[in-house]
Amino acid sequence: MFLIFKRLWQVNWAEQWQYRANLLMYLLYWLVSPIVYLAVWTSIANVKGDVNGFTANDFTTYYMVLLICDQITSNIIIHTFAYKIQDGSLSGELIKPIHPMLTNALVNNVAFKVLTIMGLIPVWIVLFMLFKPDFSGITLTGVLLSIPVMIVAFFIGYLLSATIVSLAFWTTRIYSIHEFYFALILLFSGQFVPLPLMPKLIQDIAQYLPFQLLLYFPIQLILGKLSTEQIVLGYIMSGVWLVVAVVLFNLVWRNGVKRFSAVGA
Repeated sequence: MFLIFKRLWQVNWAEQWQYRANLLMYLLYWLVSPIVYLAVWTSIANVKGDVNGFTANDFTTYYMVLLICDQITSNIIIHTFAYKIQDGSLSGELIKPIHPMLTNALVNNVAFKVLTIMGLIPVWIVLFMLFKPDFSGITLTGVLLSIPVMIVAFFIGYLLSATIVSLAFWTTRIYSIHEFYFALILLFSGQFVPLPLMPKLIQDIAQYLPFQLLLYFPIQLILGKLSTEQIVLGYIMSGVWLVVAVVLFNLVWRNGVKRFSAVGA
């Protein structure tokens, strides 16, 4: 299995370098919104002094860390796999002795992620020099604790997105469904605005959903703003949602493949 993944990595790494313009467009897509949020909220905080206790530096550090976490935990499976189900090209992958979405598609996402992170680094440095954030609250312990959290968060997000992609076995409106899913992430993950600034109802709902595990939890963990009890609870929730995501994906995938047909593919 190691040799299989090694070969898949070599192929997908080389493939990603062939689509540099596409890579740049995706990177800009991911960067624009957080940078806009960063500029807007810091401007408001500078004028008012703070926004419900959040200072300009709080917003700066939050969104600067968010840029990193978002690159690590996000995925592009909807763009790289859904069309294969719709146009029938998936049939060629189903006859291979490896799971098409948990091997090649997964490695493709990781290769893409490595390149986007490489592109993020110079942008992040420029933003650091422009906004001059104070990261004095960050500790090595918080950073180390956040690493497994972000890895698990990536797999949770990937499997949930893969579950939605698998709905393409039943409907052609899969992209619309995934856009709704992305809107939920935007609302409940803390990407649009830190969750403490959201209405109480949104905060209460977000505690039980997987979306805050993708961004808000690792961000607060890195910034050192969580108690021991909150960290333990976050780890438990991550484990629970990982199991849920695995079960959901397997259920939808297996039933979808049974009804898949690709005449002439």
